[in-house]
Amino acid sequence: MKIKEGFKLRTIVGEHIVTGEGLAQVNFNKIISLNETAAYLWEHVTGKEFSVEDLTKLLLDEYDVDEATASKDAAAIADKWIEIGIVEK
Repeated sequence: MKIKEGFKLRTIVGEHIVTGEGLAQVNFNKIISLNETAAYLWEHVTGKEFSVEDLTKLLLDEYDVDEATASKDAAAIADKWIEIGIVEK
């Protein structure tokens, strides 16, 4: 997987927001807001190929969480990012 070109993480008034740069990414019907954990993952995989296993490892390295929970959460966020079109397989 890889974050699609043109999407950038910004922090606006303390909120982590993914914005599209360029007309191809503009969709004013949807604002993509990330919580602290999702923003942490985004920052660490931007510009790189990554897998659910990579996201799981990042979660395990940063948070006090068991591997099963980290793996489930990593898969869920990857699926959501793909669903909303900001990550490509």
